[in-house]
Amino acid sequence: MLRDNINNAMKEAMKARDERRVSTLRMMNAAIKNADIAARGEGKEPLNEADLMSLFQKMIKQRQESAELYEKGGRPELATQEKGEIAIISSYLPQQMSDVEAGAAISALLQEINAETMKDMGRAMAALRERFAGKMDFGKASGKIKELLSKK
Repeated sequence: MLRDNINNAMKEAMKARDERRVSTLRMMNAAIKNADIAARGEGKEPLNEADLMSLFQKMIKQRQESAELYEKGGRPELATQEKGEIAIISSYLPQQMSDVEAGAAISALLQEINAETMKDMGRAMAALRERFAGKMDFGKASGKIKELLSKK
């Protein structure tokens, strides 16, 4: 589904002669194909929707870091280009949860799975990834889980 959306959007961008969008969508397709090839080499299935969302989040994080470095290096035009790519990639991800929503979801999940100590961290992260793939920044979520579990 997500792959089809990207391919259809690329066709539309080509017709509209939107070069930035075409190049970003081609880059996304290339990343998907590379990840599929790597998975096949390990004997796994092609990426599913959740894996694709994780891949896109990784791509966004890379571009955020690049934009920051370009701004520090005095290259605002390159930073703007990276931010444009972030906007295009983000449009294929579900709406991200706010910090308040994420905190409430994490608290509820910890109660639901009876997580009480830091030993439950892995189980909690696995449950979060399963339920909220693409909707939450798991780096921040990890910190929140550690904070909540250390209070108990």
